[in-house]
Amino acid sequence: MKFSKIDLDTLAKTIYGEGRGELYRFGLSSLIAIANVVINRKNKRFAQTVSAVCLAPYQFSCWDSKDANYTEIKKVTEENAVFKACLRVAYSVLSEKWPDLTDGCDHYHERSVKPFWAAYMEPKRIFGSHCFYELVNRKRGE
Repeated sequence: MKFSKIDLDTLAKTIYGEGRGELYRFGLSSLIAIANVVINRKNKRFAQTVSAVCLAPYQFSCWDSKDANYTEIKKVTEENAVFKACLRVAYSVLSEKWPDLTDGCDHYHERSVKPFWAAYMEPKRIFGSHCFYELVNRKRGE
């Protein structure tokens, strides 16, 4: 997959903002799964670029300026060991070096919440403290 430096940075910051607490508790699989959801959304044409998927309104809470994670992702640098891991995950997923652990999932939520869209659904996969779902099972426009 072709990707820009902006896509790489935005995906890494999304992974960091959404799942930085997962790394030491659950390992890389949780971070990879978050990246997989972003790529699955791009492939299903939620948006044309990885960055556009991540930055779409109301999709990833870490990009909401009112969310506590927003200030964290805006100031994080490669000096941060967890962010460095998120960059490696983003690069490896964007480079298609790692498989889709979620098997096509395009949505997820933290286990402690139950969004309306997941009210009557069972998760397809669970990684760390996140439940993953496939709501759109084909590319948009097909």
